[in-house]
Amino acid sequence: MYDFDTVVDRRNTGSLKWDVAENELPMWVADMDFKTAPQIIEAISERVSHGVFGYSIIPDEWNDAYISWWDRRHGLKIERDSLIFCTGVVPAISSTVRKLTTPGENVLIMTPVYNIFFNSIFNNGVNVQESPLGYENGRYFVDYDRLEHDLSNPQTSLMIFCNPHNPCGIIWTKDELAKIGALCRKYNVTVISDEIHCDITAPGKSYVPFAAASEDCADISITCIAPTKCFNMAGLQTAAVMVPNKFLRHKVWRALNTDEVAEPNAFAITAAVAAFTKGEPWLEELRKYLWENRKTVCDFVAENLPQIHIVDADATYLMWLDCSALTDDSVAFTQMIREKTGLYLSEGAEFGGNGRYFVRLNIACPGAVLMEGLERLKRALV
Repeated sequence: MYDFDTVVDRRNTGSLKWDVAENELPMWVADMDFKTAPQIIEAISERVSHGVFGYSIIPDEWNDAYISWWDRRHGLKIERDSLIFCTGVVPAISSTVRKLTTPGENVLIMTPVYNIFFNSIFNNGVNVQESPLGYENGRYFVDYDRLEHDLSNPQTSLMIFCNPHNPCGIIWTKDELAKIGALCRKYNVTVISDEIHCDITAPGKSYVPFAAASEDCADISITCIAPTKCFNMAGLQTAAVMVPNKFLRHKVWRALNTDEVAEPNAFAITAAVAAFTKGEPWLEELRKYLWENRKTVCDFVAENLPQIHIVDADATYLMWLDCSALTDDSVAFTQMIREKTGLYLSEGAEFGGNGRYFVRLNIACPGAVLMEGLERLKRALV
């Protein structure tokens, strides 16, 4: 019904991803090469045709769209008052870090993890406290002993959590989330849960919102959510934070408003409402297409590049490739691949933890483009 095979030329459109040399193929940043859902395009077009783009309010239909989506798809009952508009998940994280910490404190992250978390911490004068995930037999897991040790540090006041996990693609179980929440409660650590990838899961699989795992999790957490990743419209700058605890919510509300990131642009509300009320059929087809792409990569690597291990994943359109048999310096490794073939991947080192042995591959593109990328990878390594 929907077309994910047509290649859209994104060069010379001001695209961060495609601002590369003519011979290069970017498969790095988490940005899909598909047009967004036609229902969203239609809604934005209608808004454009009005022709007046003044200051916007946040209407009830925006809250209703989020509430209905998370209830229907993820079983989370969101109270209307707990939602706050924000221009993006990263602005929400950075503003919250600034509000809830003082210089010299520690913010814990379980690495390897989304590299921009490091920026949100460093830029606010607080310390990154890495609590590495365990990694054995090609799989990641929570090292609870290490996590508790790190949370018990009196200087650790905040944790930024990735659910589902980027780049490892883990869908955390309810028990895992509840155990993390209990440890954070024990040591008075507030949790910011980045859940922007939550709707990019394998067909038939969903995720558990951190706030739904237990009363502790709900009471100590700030959840960042958005339609932008799953509907490929990050440039429209539309997101939300959900904070059940009233005291904590007030602090977050003040943080976002102080930093002036709590007001929508002329298209932010329209796009979000259209996505959550009309975009579901498109999203379901997208998920199937992405998992066919994932299978294509697995088959190609098994046949042509057996020295690479693909970490099993149930979420995101980002594949985490264990290249430890080939390198212990992913920065130099990805640079070599780019210089030799033009294929532009994300170096794993920027994600912390054991990332120096890994590269990240973005598979959210038409099948023909994906195969071109895989052939370039093969050409670089064989």
